[in-house]
Amino acid sequence: MENVALIDSFSEFKDDKLIDRVTLMAILEDVLRNALKKKYGDDDNFDIIINPDKGDLEIWRNRIVVADGEVEEPNQEIELSEARKIEPDFEVGEDVAEEVKLIDLGRRSILALRQNLISKIHEHDNTNIYKQFKDLEGEIYTAEVHHIRHRAIILLDDEGNEIILPKDKQIPSDFFRKGENVRGIIESVELKGNKPAIIMSRTAPVFLEKLFEQEIPEVFDGLITIKNVVRIPGEKAKVAVDSYDDRIDPVGACVGMKGSRIHSIVRELGNENIDVINFTNNLQLYITRALSPARVTSIKIDEEAKRAEVLLKPEEVSKAIGRGGHNIRLAGQLTGYEIDVFREGTEEDEDVELTEFSDEIEGWIIEEFNKAGLDTAKSILEQDIEDLVKRTDLEEETIIDVIRILKEEFEE
Repeated sequence: MENVALIDSFSEFKDDKLIDRVTLMAILEDVLRNALKKKYGDDDNFDIIINPDKGDLEIWRNRIVVADGEVEEPNQEIELSEARKIEPDFEVGEDVAEEVKLIDLGRRSILALRQNLISKIHEHDNTNIYKQFKDLEGEIYTAEVHHIRHRAIILLDDEGNEIILPKDKQIPSDFFRKGENVRGIIESVELKGNKPAIIMSRTAPVFLEKLFEQEIPEVFDGLITIKNVVRIPGEKAKVAVDSYDDRIDPVGACVGMKGSRIHSIVRELGNENIDVINFTNNLQLYITRALSPARVTSIKIDEEAKRAEVLLKPEEVSKAIGRGGHNIRLAGQLTGYEIDVFREGTEEDEDVELTEFSDEIEGWIIEEFNKAGLDTAKSILEQDIEDLVKRTDLEEETIIDVIRILKEEFEE
């Protein structure tokens, strides 16, 4: 391989990779010097001149002329007779500069040199990609679906960088086709070997926070502050917002007229139900708001144990708990308090715990009702059959049978 052929390889990388000329020349010189050290034991007396514009390079070996038979350091010294083959008028003590061709290093060394060059350029490229995406951690990024695997989707951005969207970082309802654009948060970047592993997430709470920044100007401008975000991806989320300007209604500004502003966010998240609430330092009020849409009658707080006992009217209990317990779980995460719900009742308003019917209703059916916040006979009888089908994973026939059993209890 001639010098020019190596430079051609060098130029190919320069075109393919976004590496500046100075860095690329430094990499090439470093690779060449490593090859010279292996061949000659030292590279201090070599000058390397790279001219990428002309597609050429020159390597010059500098030695001192000594009398014949007195060479002690072959790499540093040259016999007078050998020097005069280069230039006939050389004398002892003078410096000789002799050009070294790549072919002089040997075929095997040349192949190793080119491989080393490729490796160094890739290493530099990967380091730059790592730094680039490390700075993007916690930010929204868009990339195209390149390959769909069982446990992850492989995405490529406009520069051909590979981004991984694992299955557990996808919203359950997500369904992507090859070539489709996907938005998510750059959650983490790690170097595995010399290759950066870039992980995207659509389930992280910060993704929802950044969507608010993108879609709601007041949040982007800092007029509205997001205090906390909690999510059950694809199901439900709660966002606490605040504003230091009394003239701004933070909830109204985020939701918009008839939900117009938040609609695009909901759609991006697979119709995730988003509750936006006003943040307050008043803990009782904050917990009350966190349990919306339920209306709280009273709250008893144990700050030391981080627990709150909440009293509600019977018809509000299922709202506070929510489908699958999502509402009460998110309220607890949002406020940092374990919330226990108690039903307000009177003597004439007698009710019966669902567990009392365990001899007639199977345990797994009772558990399904409990998940939906329905743990007493009346809490079920107050609902329409159609609503009960939607709120639970039970068949209509099963629900009708349960209602019959419960009605018989009260008719007695």
